Amino acid sequence: MIALRGLMRLLRVKHWVKNGLVFAAWLFTGSRFEGGILSRVLVAFAAMCLASSATYIFNDAVDVERDRAHPKKRLRPIAAGLVPLRLAVGVGVAFVALALILAGGLNPTSLLLVVFYLLLQVAYNVALKRTTLADVFTIALGFVLRAVLGAVAINVGISSWLLFCTATLALMLGFAKRRGEFVNQGEARATSRESLATYSLKGLDMLVGAFSTAAMLSYALYCIDSPTAKTYPGLPLTALPVFYGVSRYLLIVFSENGAEDPTEVVVRDPHILAALAAYLIAAFAAVAGVRLPFLL
Repeated sequence: MIALRGLMRLLRVKHWVKNGLVFAAWLFTGSRFEGGILSRVLVAFAAMCLASSATYIFNDAVDVERDRAHPKKRLRPIAAGLVPLRLAVGVGVAFVALALILAGGLNPTSLLLVVFYLLLQVAYNVALKRTTLADVFTIALGFVLRAVLGAVAINVGISSWLLFCTATLALMLGFAKRRGEFVNQGEARATSRESLATYSLKGLDMLVGAFSTAAMLSYALYCIDSPTAKTYPGLPLTALPVFYGVSRYLLIVFSENGAEDPTEVVVRDPHILAALAAYLIAAFAAVAGVRLPFLL
């Protein structure tokens, strides 16, 4: 029973919310409920959930000793002794195999994207997570791959603007996470994450600000000048929830130093959840043909 409970924590199911980016291209596809498109994007989502959980497992297995020195990470299932290392690795291998089977069943490009995602995570865990800037940029690339997989799985194109929005938003979240770690872990920060040794609070503040600005500007341009915007003139309806959600997140980052776990912030903050709900409603409305009457 203890091992089962620990395994559920090990999979980090709450982090599957990140894989929601797989639905980005589907959301703005007019025929999203036709021809089995929804089932294909759900398969892609499942494949990415399995792949991401596998990488969390292997990351925890590699970092078990380092995690035991961290005030919060020491409670992770492997570090706390709730899940035997051999069992965790076995589950991780099984998840990788299932992820590849699901992605391969969609099309060869989807399979290649999942393989690339897994290799990227290996590179991150082996070396890149210890390198300042490269650690966060690698994480951001993983988010972009999620969005691309969602488009490839249903054989549709994806706007370069949307990819740019995804990348800048992921960089904002990544640097906000590093800022939270930098502040909350104090002088012991480099013990749990080596890259924090060469970050500075001022530098992290500037990076969070720069990429949050870039994310909002790029989304505004996406709403105005992308092929999707030309297809759905009501797309600007989705901009305000995005701006509100980003603003709320920044308020938490700089007022409460509470963004060490961005996923925790997103799934627990009612303002951000409301912004997400408003965004989805606005997106469905835009695709249905609703538009602001005063827009040309």
